[in-house]
Amino acid sequence: MSPEMQRFKDTLRGHAQRRGHAIALWGDGSQLDYATLYSEVVYRQHRLREENVQVVALALDNGIDAVLWDLAALFEGLTCVYLPGFFSQAQRRHCLEQSQAERVIAEPAFDAELQAAGYQHSGEFWRRHFDGPSRLPAGTAKLTFTSGTTGTPKGVCLGAESLLRVARELEQASRPVETRHHLALLPLAVLLENLGCYAALYAGAMLSVPSQERLGIQGASGVDPTRLLGCLAERRAHSLILVPQLLLVLVTAAERKMFNPHTVRFAAVGGARVSHDLLQRAQRLGLPVFEGYGLSECASVVCLNRPQGHRAGSVGQPLPHVEVRLAEDGEVLIKGSNLLGYLGEPMHTGEWWPSGDLGDFDEDGFLYLRGRKKHQFVTSFGRNVNPEWVEAELTQGGAIAQAFVYGEAMPHNHALLWPTRADCTDQALELAVAKANDLLPDYARVHRWTRLDQPFTTANGLLTANGRPRREAIVEQYRTLLTDPVLSEESPS
Repeated sequence: MSPEMQRFKDTLRGHAQRRGHAIALWGDGSQLDYATLYSEVVYRQHRLREENVQVVALALDNGIDAVLWDLAALFEGLTCVYLPGFFSQAQRRHCLEQSQAERVIAEPAFDAELQAAGYQHSGEFWRRHFDGPSRLPAGTAKLTFTSGTTGTPKGVCLGAESLLRVARELEQASRPVETRHHLALLPLAVLLENLGCYAALYAGAMLSVPSQERLGIQGASGVDPTRLLGCLAERRAHSLILVPQLLLVLVTAAERKMFNPHTVRFAAVGGARVSHDLLQRAQRLGLPVFEGYGLSECASVVCLNRPQGHRAGSVGQPLPHVEVRLAEDGEVLIKGSNLLGYLGEPMHTGEWWPSGDLGDFDEDGFLYLRGRKKHQFVTSFGRNVNPEWVEAELTQGGAIAQAFVYGEAMPHNHALLWPTRADCTDQALELAVAKANDLLPDYARVHRWTRLDQPFTTANGLLTANGRPRREAIVEQYRTLLTDPVLSEESPS
């Protein structure tokens, strides 16, 4: 057992012995104290040991059961694979085949899917035998799949030492504000939330893991604000992990007096760029938002703003366990907690990981991101523009649900827009664009925009399963509109 693993297990055992009656887990309708949590994890370790397998997949909604099986697989030294509910059935099938998961623990909703994939149900497990050598690097504790910009998920193999070091750093980052209750809003299949749960357990805090249905969160991008706000009011958690869209929901609700931001002591936000305007709105409300940055290949969090070190607009300073520097072209390079390798590929042996993100540091070591290296375009005036930056400003104002910005070799940047409401007028969209432009330099501003007749979705092939635009596909479908010099000189439509 690695030193970090031993430290984590000893910490949970200590909580069970010294404060065993303290609530550890709060699910939809039940709670579990620390003494019971520890004994349940040990029992499930024995169950997994009896199965004599190396890879276990979890197709479970957030809840007490998911946390217990996750911890049991971790402490038993097995590889744990989460099957995201927001993946398509074909993508989950790919994850199972590639990982060679011989045991699956799943919700009943996945019964037909697992049967079709060749699994047989017995007790709490779905079983299947795989022939051939393992495709996993030795020491893989967590296999997390990311859909990226293509439909086929790519497996990132991570060791327990890296994962638990990040979790410990997250716990230490929030310690000054004494977060005694963490509410998991994101699916546990999202590595950032998975490690946030570990951090809460490290601290001996209460960990709320309501189901996504109870939270009103559907798939990768659907939110029922009424249900979400009701759960937040019920739980009154001290800490949250947010993506920008969830932050927008909370800020908008707080502005309308529908959510009390002062119950929250630490809200980490990441996963995508957060607009400066949205961060300012949160600050005015007193919502303690701490923007961070990470990637699966580096065991999630790399940089984070913290109560003792916060710089608005930055993603914070590097956590103590990593080193971060910039390449000559501004690409962010990371050393420490790197992946063991991609599934089915050779072990990763490099010292520095090229993130693909562009950034720069201020004099105090706070990192500012400037977008993805591969996504930036160059205007006909020779200026580099990272479209995610512009798209974040457009979509986090409230009127625009989806935005796609393009300007390769063009004198004007063109945006494709889908409104948040069907009754949103063109005048409201024009106002939203103007507001975003006020926050952007001239070369990055939107000069022309078009209202879409349909949103980007996974069904039409213009959105990945985890909600990111398929940029190449969008350009191909709308190429004439985006690049026609005559159309780009017309009035916005």
